[in-house]
Amino acid sequence: MIRSVDPAAKESVHLCSFPVCDETKIDADLEKSMDEVLNIVILGRAARNASGLKNRQPIGSMFVRTDKEEKLAPFYIDIIEDELNVKKVEFRDDVSDFTAYTFKPQLKTLGPKYGKNLGVIRKYLSEIDGSNAMNELNTVGMLKFTAPDGTAIELGKDDLLIDAAQKGGFVTEEDVHTTVVLDTNLSEELVREGYMREIVSKVQTMRKEAGFEVTDHIMVTYEGSSVLYDVIDAYRDSISHDCLADRVEQTTPSGYTKSWEINGEILEIGVQKL
Repeated sequence: MIRSVDPAAKESVHLCSFPVCDETKIDADLEKSMDEVLNIVILGRAARNASGLKNRQPIGSMFVRTDKEEKLAPFYIDIIEDELNVKKVEFRDDVSDFTAYTFKPQLKTLGPKYGKNLGVIRKYLSEIDGSNAMNELNTVGMLKFTAPDGTAIELGKDDLLIDAAQKGGFVTEEDVHTTVVLDTNLSEELVREGYMREIVSKVQTMRKEAGFEVTDHIMVTYEGSSVLYDVIDAYRDSISHDCLADRVEQTTPSGYTKSWEINGEILEIGVQKL
């Protein structure tokens, strides 16, 4: 095909040399930022899976802690929010507020050092604020206090059994460099938007099953859950736009019909080409 317009071309692309890389076109900063975006998205997806929330369910907030000195530009944060269906991604220097920490003495290390004060250490660890103690461990490297008998006690991470429990309504995932915390507390508005996205997905599936072209305008009819009636009323314009539906009407479904269970609510939907 190429030789029909360029007789000097090779007979096959397999006989051509690979193009020479123009290293001046490499954007190292872009690649570095996108690597970080990818890592955060992977952790965010893991947190979503752990929470049991569907990808179509919008989430209000996600908090990110990273040891990278340079913060991501808004352009990259927008990508993360879009990929994870999160309304707002917020970077923080500390996300320990979302985790409850408790401490117990590591007997094999503390016994030889502070044997007679093990009871004192155990009492001290049961009374301290877990989040503050964890911050101190991470910044100073140890917990310090003085026992009633005047002994100066220093507790490093190796001296402690640390238990981290996620606070209710938050899911945490982390690796060596990054921690993400997903806020799984859903407002009524977020729940309603989740319903809307599920409805749009069902209608799009029905369009395909009915054999409609992507450019075909349709009418959507429906009946069922009153909860979903309110959702459709609130998001009628969005549903119409996304589904190319000129009419969205609450009436006996007609055309190609199907009954769906949508997040626990039943809705029968009909789609018909106009």
